[in-house]
This record gives sequence, C-alpha cells and structure tokens, in this order.
Amino acid sequence: MKKGKRYVESAKLVDAKKLYSTKEALDIIEKMPQPKFDQTVELHVKLGVDSKQADQQVRGTVVLPHGTGKTQKVLVFAKGPKADEATAAGADYVGAEELIPKIQNDGWFDYDVVVATPDMMGVVGRLGKVLGPKGLMPNPKSGTVTMDVTKAIQEIKSGKVEYRLDKNNVIHLGFGKVSFGADKLAENYDVVMNAIIKAKPAAAKGQYIKSVSIAPSMGPGLYIDQK
Repeated sequence: MKKGKRYVESAKLVDAKKLYSTKEALDIIEKMPQPKFDQTVELHVKLGVDSKQADQQVRGTVVLPHGTGKTQKVLVFAKGPKADEATAAGADYVGAEELIPKIQNDGWFDYDVVVATPDMMGVVGRLGKVLGPKGLMPNPKSGTVTMDVTKAIQEIKSGKVEYRLDKNNVIHLGFGKVSFGADKLAENYDVVMNAIIKAKPAAAKGQYIKSVSIAPSMGPGLYIDQK
C-alpha cells in the first residue's frame, strides 16, 4: 500500500532498527509533520502469553493521569434511583429495555462506554452479539458492571481506559494526544505499562513483554527499549 507524503516524511525521522527510550520516541513523534487534527498516540504491546488460555488473559483498567484527550460518551443501563444517579453523575444516555431495539435494529452506537447495574445484565445480555464485537459489553473486571454508577462515570470521564489482549496476544491502546507534549504522554505511558506489567498472569512463562511500540495514529511506529 502506497504511503502518503506526510507518512514518508515522518518515517525519515525513525530508525526502524533502533530501540528508543520513551522520551526520545515521544520527542520524535512531536517533530513529525502533523495533520490538521490532533493525533492520538497509540501503544502496542506484544506479550509472551497465549490469549486462548483462560489463565493467561491480560485485561484491566487504568486511569490516565492526563486523560486521553477524548471526551468519552457513556451509556448507562439502570432503573429507578440508579438511573437518576447516573443522569446526575453526567451520563450521556440512560435507559433500560426501551434501548434494546434502538441498538439491535437501528444500529445505534453513539457512545464509547456502556455501564450497567448488575440487575440490568439480563437485559444487556440480549445485546451481547452486537455490543461484544465492538468491545462495548459491560464487564465486572473493567468496572462497568457496578452499583456505584457515579464512580464508574466519573472515572471514565476523567480518563479511565481499558486494556485487553487481542487474538494475536497484543494490547492496543490510545494513551493521549500529540498536543499533550512528551512529558504528559510519558506519564500516561508509564501508568499504562506499570498496570500491564502488574497484570502478568501467574501461568505466563518465559519473557512476558516481547515488544513495545508507540505511534501517532497516522504515522510510523517506534520501538521502545524496555530495559
């Protein structure tokens, strides 16, 4: 696939064979020719685990100290007082069974995170086939199935992100915007990497972190030295 002029210019700043320190890599990303929008800086971590094994899953959440740079829209499935609480806490959308046809039949996905109270999971479970593939299914491990909807909404709005393995044993995650600058991005990066390292499954053998790279959403990646 032919790369655009901006990508080619950016690639000239990168030595594909070199392992960079986090700060070096972020400084280079800042110097790359920038598009007209504020790019997300992405993290890609290859792990020495087998995602097909239940005891080698790596998944969790972390609150980035400087947020993601993106305002997350939150949908909450709740009823009664908990629905009122969700609205008061700043949820963008709140509802119950009446939302099922809108999502199933109309393909409504104008939200980034779905939170549900435990009593609503019977209802939300009917949406598994549509929410699951999009990574939107509420899950107790990510704190999105909870009675404390206020805390869940506040954390999501303040920069809480979820990390999880894909089928190739890689974690992909946006951890800020280029406009944050290298220092703030480095702080976000450190928080995410520490969380992933702490989440190492007991069943994982051998080298856990195989490789780490960071890249702007429209640019080339730089490999990070993990020593």
